[in-house]
Amino acid sequence: MTALLSAPPAGDPAPARALRGLFRDLDHPSQVFQNLGPNWYASIMGTSIVAIAAATLPVHVVGLRAAVTVVWALAAFLLVALTAAWAVHWTRYPATARAHAENPVMAGFWGAPAMATMTVGAGTLLLGRDWIGLPAAVAVDTVLWVGGTLLGLVTSVWIPYKMMTSHRVAPDAAFGGWLMPVVPPMVSAATGALLVPHAPTGQIRLTLLLLCYVMFGLSLFASLIITTQIWQRLVHHRIGPAALVPTLWIVLGPLGQSVTAANLLGNVAPLALPAPYGAVAQALGLFYGLPTWGFAMLWLALATAVTVRTVRVQLPFSLTWWSFVFPFGTVVTGTSALALRTGSVFFRWAAVVGYVLLVVAWLAVAARTAWESARGRIFLPAQPAPELP
Repeated sequence: MTALLSAPPAGDPAPARALRGLFRDLDHPSQVFQNLGPNWYASIMGTSIVAIAAATLPVHVVGLRAAVTVVWALAAFLLVALTAAWAVHWTRYPATARAHAENPVMAGFWGAPAMATMTVGAGTLLLGRDWIGLPAAVAVDTVLWVGGTLLGLVTSVWIPYKMMTSHRVAPDAAFGGWLMPVVPPMVSAATGALLVPHAPTGQIRLTLLLLCYVMFGLSLFASLIITTQIWQRLVHHRIGPAALVPTLWIVLGPLGQSVTAANLLGNVAPLALPAPYGAVAQALGLFYGLPTWGFAMLWLALATAVTVRTVRVQLPFSLTWWSFVFPFGTVVTGTSALALRTGSVFFRWAAVVGYVLLVVAWLAVAARTAWESARGRIFLPAQPAPELP
């Protein structure tokens, strides 16, 4: 490890060039840690949602649960490994680490660590309990949910505050990454609903449920404001840099996650709320979820059309490609929730088809990320992206 982290002698690029394979695009292997940003946690979010979406599908597929439990374990391993690598990054390159929050593009991705933490926790409760038992799974999920929720509440105030007070934001700057710091409370609402049945009855359970609804609203209204700004930017300033086109898919995140959260909270509301409020919460899941799902389909069509148009010109690979995975995964979980709520065959099949597409997207993005990581190219500072015509 000491050799890996030490810098090469001045004018001697031999350590990296001698590798000829692994990290061959780097001048030295220590560069792996130099430019790590919070956007790397999007890969954990995307991996976790593949497992969670499978666990919540309204159909049973033989062997699927066992397979996606392995996917959850991979996400958990990546969370530990990336957090350890990030600790090295903060220790060795503190100025670079602090600069992430000052960069108007990178700052938004500070919401990713919170969401990655909570989705791994939800996967632990839904799938990991098969390996470690329910009591341990509840304990792990509780710790990860509390930690992720607190971090998410910080980013939902801190990053917008930075944007309002110190970032230099151009009129055409709005992009999907602006949603990242304000979406974690919605993830808290959805994943917190899974913990409500395991909370002690009485005030603790009631408080947990009510806080989830509060965070649902916090994230929902902030997301609506930002989505409006993104729409306005697209209409008045066109598409923008090709590398940021995948971030249009991030808009699907708060849409799909809010449908999921509304229905999961409706499922557990009767455990804490007196009649008739539990039944009202269940109805809210349906009558909020259906129109929101409709707008999600509209945005999915727009994002797909813009992405196809960009691919025809050039869509360079970057970590923003993970925007194709987690946001769409939340649409799949929201569709599954509506299928279970309504008993609709249409939504059941929509969830199945959506999940198949989600797995295809995850495999493609994960494979490309692994390849670029092995070369080392992805650890280099990002280059300016070309504008689309």
